[in-house]
Amino acid sequence: MPIPAIKICGLTTPGAVDDVIVARADYAGFVFYPPSQRHLTINQAAALTRRAAGRVGRVGLFVDATDEELRATTEAAGFEALQLQGSETPERVAQIKARTGLPVWKAIAIASRADLDRVANYASVADMVLLDAKTPKGALPGGLGLSFDWTLLSGWRAPCAWGLAGGLNPGNVAQAIAVTKAPLVDVSSGVEESPGIKDSAKIVAFCRAVRAA
Repeated sequence: MPIPAIKICGLTTPGAVDDVIVARADYAGFVFYPPSQRHLTINQAAALTRRAAGRVGRVGLFVDATDEELRATTEAAGFEALQLQGSETPERVAQIKARTGLPVWKAIAIASRADLDRVANYASVADMVLLDAKTPKGALPGGLGLSFDWTLLSGWRAPCAWGLAGGLNPGNVAQAIAVTKAPLVDVSSGVEESPGIKDSAKIVAFCRAVRAA
């Protein structure tokens, strides 16, 4: 897989799935969190993931989901990985990985260098850690277009596979890669025309910018 790998998250329409495939992104993300404008029902997700099957990696995003929610959704959607965006502990991550048999990505909210210390707690249980921007109290846990200070990663040695999320867009992703050397970049709101509605041209521009970085 090329480095940096590219994940386009929060897809809600067949057209967006097609755009991600045409742009040759590596992963497509599908959100299961009712407060989000990108939330999908199980039936919606199943239709979209069938469209993506064999053409782009399929990642389901969950926020503090129950075992039953994870079981029903993963059975219907056929994910290759699960992204946990909530307050899941290392023990919960290990439990989900064992019960689903799927690779698990854990998002860690970053606002200071001290937040990076939390990554080590998940290094032995998560298949990947996503460094994302810390959102305001009471706000959604991601997808708000917020970024953190990428220079916090200067000199940081990752204890496991990792990726960069939060506030990325076609105009700044090359700089983000130059500063952080991220092996994977994850975008959602940065390639949208409005919340939950992806923009074809921005998806293409983002993927091109990553490959040119």
